[in-house]
Amino acid sequence: MVLGAPAPPRRAERPPRQADVSVRGRVLSPSDRIRYAPGSLLVVVSADEATREAFCARVLEDTNVLLSMPRLRRLLAGRVADEQIDDKARQLLDATATKRLSAGQTVVLALEGFDAAERERYVRLAHSHRRPRHIVFVEVGKDKVSDADRPTVDAFRTALDAGELGQEGFVTSLRLGGRTVEELKRIVFAPPPADD
Repeated sequence: MVLGAPAPPRRAERPPRQADVSVRGRVLSPSDRIRYAPGSLLVVVSADEATREAFCARVLEDTNVLLSMPRLRRLLAGRVADEQIDDKARQLLDATATKRLSAGQTVVLALEGFDAAERERYVRLAHSHRRPRHIVFVEVGKDKVSDADRPTVDAFRTALDAGELGQEGFVTSLRLGGRTVEELKRIVFAPPPADD
């Protein structure tokens, strides 16, 4: 360095780059039984809350792994002020998902809506703990999808069918509609059977 020379310009501090969570995702075919690895994150989305909640209650072998805003709102009702229920439910959902994923436990999230940023938050959380990520889309009739939500739901369906949800970090994706919803009897989280 030459004395009296101006100091080289300092590089602007950049925020750290986010990890690339994208994977080569697979689109699964509907089946009567789906098995995921223990400790996975499974996201369930549907345009209709009642359908989403009933589906999870029916197919999950262990409903204790299920986290959903409606379920947490019911849990908090009467315990916190009405105007605080949504915030407290969100905090509880995030804290519980974080705790379970960091402990290697299975988490099933029944998400309200199709917000990619919300999915990304949980995918990144699972990715940071090296947990597999999966998504199930439970379709409903057009009469249960609002006009405002229809373009978002259609775009999501198209992306899933094209295998593009791997870009969001989902290892597998599954679309269930019509009779295939009822044909799926059970979702289990178990290691693959040992070869004899």
